[in-house]
Formats: sequence, C-alpha cells, structure tokens
Amino acid sequence: MNAFKLRSAFTKLRSTRIVDLTIVAMIIVAIAIGGYNYYFVTLHPPLKKAEFQVTNLTVYPAEAGVGQPILISVNVTNVGEEEGNYSVKLTINGMVKDTKTVQLLGNESRIVEFLVTEINEGSYSVKIGGLNGTFIITDVPPPSTFIVSDLNISPYEAWANETIKISVKVSNIGNETLSYPLAFRVNDVVKETKTIQLSAGENTTVETAVTESSEGTHSVIAGGLTGTFKIVPTGKHTLTVAASGAGALSFTLDGVSYSTPYSELLDVGRHTITVPVDVETETAVFKFMYWSDGVTSSTRTIDLQGRMILVAQYQLISGYASCPSLFVWNGISYVYAGDVSSRGYLGYLNYLKEDGWPVFWRNYPWDYIKLDRSQLRPRNGYYDLIITERYDEIFYLDAAYVLVVDHPSDVNVYTTMGEQYIDPKFMGKIYTVSKNPLTPISAVNEKGEDVLPQISKLDGIFTTAHNGIYSPSWDNIEWNRLELNLGDLSNAKEIKLLVNGILDWGPDEDQGKWYDRFWAQPVPNGTQPIPPPYMEVKDARGTWVRVPESRQFPMLPDAKPRTIVVDLTGLFPTNDYSLRINNFWEVPFDYIGVDITPQKDVIIQRIDPANVYLYQAFYTNSTSTGNFTRYGDVTPLVLNADDKFVIGRQGDKVALKFPANIAPPPENMERDFFLYVSLWFKEEGNPSVEFTVDPLPFYDMSAYPYLPTESYPYDEDHLKYLREYNTREIAPAS
Repeated sequence: MNAFKLRSAFTKLRSTRIVDLTIVAMIIVAIAIGGYNYYFVTLHPPLKKAEFQVTNLTVYPAEAGVGQPILISVNVTNVGEEEGNYSVKLTINGMVKDTKTVQLLGNESRIVEFLVTEINEGSYSVKIGGLNGTFIITDVPPPSTFIVSDLNISPYEAWANETIKISVKVSNIGNETLSYPLAFRVNDVVKETKTIQLSAGENTTVETAVTESSEGTHSVIAGGLTGTFKIVPTGKHTLTVAASGAGALSFTLDGVSYSTPYSELLDVGRHTITVPVDVETETAVFKFMYWSDGVTSSTRTIDLQGRMILVAQYQLISGYASCPSLFVWNGISYVYAGDVSSRGYLGYLNYLKEDGWPVFWRNYPWDYIKLDRSQLRPRNGYYDLIITERYDEIFYLDAAYVLVVDHPSDVNVYTTMGEQYIDPKFMGKIYTVSKNPLTPISAVNEKGEDVLPQISKLDGIFTTAHNGIYSPSWDNIEWNRLELNLGDLSNAKEIKLLVNGILDWGPDEDQGKWYDRFWAQPVPNGTQPIPPPYMEVKDARGTWVRVPESRQFPMLPDAKPRTIVVDLTGLFPTNDYSLRINNFWEVPFDYIGVDITPQKDVIIQRIDPANVYLYQAFYTNSTSTGNFTRYGDVTPLVLNADDKFVIGRQGDKVALKFPANIAPPPENMERDFFLYVSLWFKEEGNPSVEFTVDPLPFYDMSAYPYLPTESYPYDEDHLKYLREYNTREIAPAS
C-alpha cells in the first residue's frame, strides 16, 4: 500500500507560504469528499522577521601542531519566518579571522565551518556569535600514528587544593618506535609534560596529578582530548537524584519535598532520602524496585562524602505505559491530554506463516487527537504543547500541526482513529455530529447481558470485557462481542457511530504466554495471534457477515478514553440495522450513539508550529542506543511528513508552539482544536526489534521490520538530514 495514500484528503492540501507583511492572506477552498462540503482556510499571519541563533560551537582538535588545520563550526538557525542573511564572524584572539555569510529560509538551519591554521605555538581563544572556545598549538605535534583516548579525570568534583588525577591512554598503531612529549593542560596552562616512548603496537596509560584553588569549572586538554572538573565550596558536594521508569516524581530529602531531576550542593554528611513506593500516572501504576547502587529500600540514609548520583528504578505493575504523552498549557500549568499515536507501534505482529515465520504490520503513524478547548489556552501568543517520552521507548516524530475547526453551534465535531487496514479517505476526516445523537434500541454482549445502560451515557461507567489472550487455545479465541440494534434507519442518508472507549492490552507476561502457544506448534498460514477488531452486519438471510476490510472498526486508544466517529454509511445490505463489534483485546465502552444528521459545512484552518525544540526533561537509565536527534531547534523536521524524524528516547521532551493569533469563529459557530501528528515508536523488550535507532522506519515500507529488499530513502537530501541532526550518539554501555 502506498503510504502517502494513507493521509486524509484534506491533509493533502498543502499550504503555500504567501509573503505579506501587512495583511492576513486567506485561501478558502471548497472541496467535495463523499458529498460533504469542507471549507479549508490556510492561515497566513504576518511573517516573523528573520532572527538568527548561533549554537553548537565545535573546535576540533583542541590541540594540534604548528601548521596543522583546526576545524571550527557552528550551527546557525533562522528562528524567524522571513528569509534572511547572516554574517558569521570568526574571531581568534580578539581579531576577526574570517567571515562567511549564509542565506537561510525561515526556520532553516545550517552548519557553517571554518578551517584555520596557526604558525605560532600557544593558546588561542575562539569566538563566534557570543560563543567561546579555545585550542592549543604546539611546536611538537603528536605523530600521526599516536592515538590518544580514554581521558579520565578523577574526582570530577573536589575542594580547593585537593588532588585531581588526569590520565589518558596512548597507543602506537604504527610500525616503528616513536616518542612524544604529551602535555597536560588545565585552563590552557601546561601543568606537566611527560615524554612517551612506545614500540610498534604498544600502548600505555599516562597520568598526572593537579590541584586548583579557585571554585568553578576548570578545562583540561591532553593529547587533543578535552574534559572538565569542578572545584566546589569546602564542606559541600553535589547530590543528584533522578528516577527511571516512572518519569519525574516527587521525593523528600531531609523532610523537604523536591522533584526529580534534582541536583544541588549539600553539606557533607548524612542525609535521608525517601521516594514513593508506588507512583501513579494518568495511565499506569509503577512500583519502586531498587536504587542504582543496589539498595532496595525506598527510604535510605546516605553519607555524602563526594559527588553522588542516585537513580530510583521503577517497574510498571498495571495500566498503560506506552506511547509518548501529550500535555497542553491550560493557563496555569501543563495538563495531560492523552498519549500519542498508539497505532504507530513498530514491531507489531500481523500473522504467522506455516513455517512459523512472522509477518509484521507496517502500522499507521498518524494520530488525530481532539484537544479540550476548555483547557487549551494561549501563552505569550502561542498554543503551547509538549510531547514527553516518559516510558522506555524510542520515538520517531515526523510531522505535527493543529487543525482549528469552526462549526455550527448545534453540532459537535469528531474525527476517526488511524489504522493501516482502513480506507485512507475515512481516516483523519472531520465529522459533524448532532449534540443529541440517537441511542441504540438494544446492546447485548457475548454473554447475552444487556449493556445498554452502560453505553447510553458518557458517564465513566464502562461495559465489562475480557482479554483474548486468556482464551482456551490459539484456535478457539473467545471474542468480546457487542451486538447493537440501531433501530430503523431506512431513511438515513448518513449513519455515523459515535464511540467512546479504551483498549486494555493486558500484562506483558500474559501476552508472552499467549504468543508461546503459537511458536510451540505449526499453525496455518495467515494465523493472527492478535487479530484486529472487526464489524459484522446481517445479510438478507439474517446471517452475520463481515463488512469490507477497508471499512472495519479501528483499535481504540490505550491510555485515555477517546470519542471517535466510525462511518457506517453504505455498510448495511438490508433494512436490518443490526451491528456486531468484535474485539480480541479487552475494550470497555463508555458510550455509543448513532447520528443520522447530514454533514454540515465547517471551516478548517491548519496551523503549523512556529518553533519546535527537543531537550532532555529527566534522567534515564534506558538501554536504547543509536544516533538520536541532537537537542535544540528541530522545527524543520516537524513541518512536513518526509521521513526526516525527531528521534528521541526516554526522558526526552518535544516542545511545540503554534501561533494563536487567529480571528475568532464566525457568528453562530463554535471552535474546536485537533492535533494531527505522525509518530512511530518502539519499546524496550519487544523481541521482534532491536532497541536501537536503526533501522529507520519510512512511509513506503511494507512492514517493520521490513524486507531486505526495502530501505530507508538514503538519497542526498535524507543523508544531509542524518548528518546535520542525528548527531547525539548513544553507544551501548560497556
């Protein structure tokens, strides 16, 4: 299936930037989708003037010989919206050494590089756009076959005049014996020089000891490697407290409440720390397991005699701990709005072949989340949203934008869930629904129990359900079945099912036992261990028949109940409007209604993010590895669905700001907001995929993991993206 066909018709209407500094340009497009009239307004507020930020100053190597090149680079970003020019001035020892001018579009970034050489020995200061660095030129450069590695500084934190040991490993990879005077520098001052003589293939560790009397951070250079150490006030050391597995949490230190991540200078001596045994989030409950140093008590007393880092480890015991979490600014604080893109799970098993070989879903990364308009409030001229990865997962965020939907006051608006197997034109579509939908005539579950009272009102009272993984055998699955009589709808031109519910995956351990039943014996080709939901209607003989696969029932969200629309128009072959919904997973329903009112005209405005930043929200002990996206401005990566991802891990947070300078809704109309977001993710512990960034997903893949004949699009454009953005390399722990 062509991945780009999976987007709804109106997401294909790309907005074109119109440069106009004095007026708001509006393009109104009327299109017909299934007979419905939609009015799309592409909003063009006055463009923000070009404004430039200079970040990520890099000087390499930090030490070189006379005449050897030094590569100096910075990242320049136009955080405005207008195109503009910026002159990057390289200043060395107070003198302008070189200037390069870059032309950048709005929200564009570019790395600017300078190559310099110096003929005089000494220390050189570097300055570009308010950023400062240094490098050293020596008259005796290290031989090209000498490799200096493994810089170690211990302790990292000390008091004035305490001894700091600095060591490096030096290896001779050449074919002859060589010697070299290796200088150890602190704050650009040579503290000691040691002459090293190594035979071919030999290596050694070279060490020195230094002291410093002034408080603050001190720089170290040895053999081109750089590092730092800190001198802190006598009698104090830094205590860092973090949590892994349950996100940020509150704890007490010496009876005072704090939140993780915490890092402060404290008096040396004894301190008592208490973290909660149970941590409950909006979707899950976690239990404290142990500290990073092996202590198993949630309350402990430490003797702080040096810099100390303590990480409280938590384990999920119930609920839903999956998918990045969405928070919105409500005028006072960030409030939880739901989890993002549960359908974007990578490594989800589709079916087994007769030889036991698994075939996976590609999965659909798009999610359409209705935002609570009573909570969403502008902040400094922007709607402020945050996506936080609280769980041990790797996420791939490709695109995000907000739809502002103005609709008649006598209707509500909802959208669908995204699924790989559903016809693309039914996904992401905005539906108008009567504020007084019809109630089904009857609702009966698989046990023959009347559940109409539970689904008649949106009141938090859910139907009961069971999980298919507890079925007696793999070929005798016990389905959850909800049989509805929708009444006489013979005169209805449109039939829309309004559904509110939630999906419960069940414990991972039980899922593992269920999978084992399939691996232990041959199964027919095409056997689905975890089949998707499906709907049935009655034919002329009164027999239940499945509706077309492209119109099936979607999987509901798994973190917070959500109201969606399922379009039933044209699915009933007779005037018998009975419907049966079948679910393998435990799916409790809170509300089901029926709407037969015609679709009404709505005005949809798409707002792209003005700026998007990636940064670390809290510390993690995740074992995820690979080349993640570097922290900072990532706006260009989120403006289009183009397989250029913001790649993050547990503890990472994406902050998105959407312009809020839009006109109020027309008279007699109400306004709602939807976040449309494309995001894949993989979790730790899935045996089908390695817990590393690669291989990257992409829209045109047939499955994940994908076939050897398929590949991420490694063209020059995507290679440039990988080089410029995915530079935060996290290697496996040694």
